[in-house]
Amino acid sequence: MNPYVIVSILVAYFGVLMVIAYFTSRNADTQTFFTANKKSPWYLVAFGMIGTSLSGVTFISVPGNVGNTQFAYFQFVLGNLVGYLVIATVLMPLYYRLNLVSIYTYLEQRFGFWSYKTGSFFFLLSRTIGAAFRLFLVAAVLQIGVFQQWGIPFSVNVLITIFLIWIYTFQGGIKTIVWTDTFQTFFLVSAVAISVYLISKELGLSLGQMVATVRESEYGQIFHWDPKSSKYFWKQFIAGAFIAIAMTGLDQDLMQKNLTCKNLQDAQKNMLSFCTVFVVVNLLFLTLGALLYLFAESRGIAIPGRTDYLYPTLALKSFGLLAAVFFLLGITASSYASADSALAALTTAFCIDFLNFDKRTEEDRKKIKFRVHVGFSVLLYLIILIFEALNDESVVTAVFTAAGYTYGPLLGLFAFGMLTRLPVRDRFVPLICVISPILCYIINKNSEAWLNGYRFGFEILILNGFLTFLGLLLLSKKRVAEPEVIPGE
Repeated sequence: MNPYVIVSILVAYFGVLMVIAYFTSRNADTQTFFTANKKSPWYLVAFGMIGTSLSGVTFISVPGNVGNTQFAYFQFVLGNLVGYLVIATVLMPLYYRLNLVSIYTYLEQRFGFWSYKTGSFFFLLSRTIGAAFRLFLVAAVLQIGVFQQWGIPFSVNVLITIFLIWIYTFQGGIKTIVWTDTFQTFFLVSAVAISVYLISKELGLSLGQMVATVRESEYGQIFHWDPKSSKYFWKQFIAGAFIAIAMTGLDQDLMQKNLTCKNLQDAQKNMLSFCTVFVVVNLLFLTLGALLYLFAESRGIAIPGRTDYLYPTLALKSFGLLAAVFFLLGITASSYASADSALAALTTAFCIDFLNFDKRTEEDRKKIKFRVHVGFSVLLYLIILIFEALNDESVVTAVFTAAGYTYGPLLGLFAFGMLTRLPVRDRFVPLICVISPILCYIINKNSEAWLNGYRFGFEILILNGFLTFLGLLLLSKKRVAEPEVIPGE
């Protein structure tokens, strides 16, 4: 695909984002940046969350990983639905009842200062790593499609990518993102649907034939029942539930969008609507992955060594102009929809949780917000360059592996706070939350020798949360904690 065509498409695309940013950021203050003044329509939040949740990881790595894991990822998606139900019925009522902006202020009310700072720190760590991984994908695609042909290094490519995100989010924040994510999700879903259609057409398959071909192929297996396999159903299903709770329900990024709805009922409608579309879109991505491998086999095309590059390579070089255009729009939309909200959420959490934002004047808030926004942009840039230098595995695996270690302490903290009334020795909480991931890493590295061949997958998150919970229990005090923050009371 001609790089000048790609650049023209991207210029037009970002032109629309800038127009949206202009209209949504007029008369915006810091409250608009953090909460959108609690006026977001629930249906826009629901649709936009698809783009944020799926991101470039799903867009590229899930189809690419079908060659290694078939449709096993769908077991994980089914588990996600259970997690989303818990979020809608347990976590959201708590957040709305306490009128939270940063969800980690719950930990201060429940446990104390150090628990609060520890929870927010682990979010900042988790989301920074996750956002960097996701942005790496779109930068890699643009490197293949444009910058490599012009001799522009990857580092400059990444700088341009992050700058574009920063410039349309720095003023309107979460209010702008609710609208831009809706726009971007439309292109994400359209891109995968059109890709499936065009590849099926290239293979000469009708809709019914396409479904039958995928189902009967070696790639179409959904359920796996070998307990020692990382694809084992119960591993994937249970891990999917807990990862949804941790990476969505305990994540400032996605919860910040939900908390911009005007009331709890709208936020719950948003979450339940989102679940339906989420399942359908993930099935489309898995179907796309099977079709990509079937197409490559039918044409004698070699599979790239890094399967994350399978879809971009074929879309940009083998399927024609229309497929290439929509692929480019899809990967751009998916990656930016995730990264822009992550940047706003990181800024929100750091300002509120670490800089005593509520005690400052509006003028000081604007200055601090600007500096923090720039600071996290620079941090993402550096992490992406490190990831490019070191990564040697599928990005989807890397993201969820990192999540298992960094979201685990959050899962343990919130579970202990909501399932017990025991207070903790607050000053020891940071130590517990550091030791737990270290123990998990040691257990994971030795699990095959120690546990009769058992290998951990995404469920390492559950072990991490359990160890954190156990550590908090061992160091808990005997008196009963204040009951006002317990859900349902």
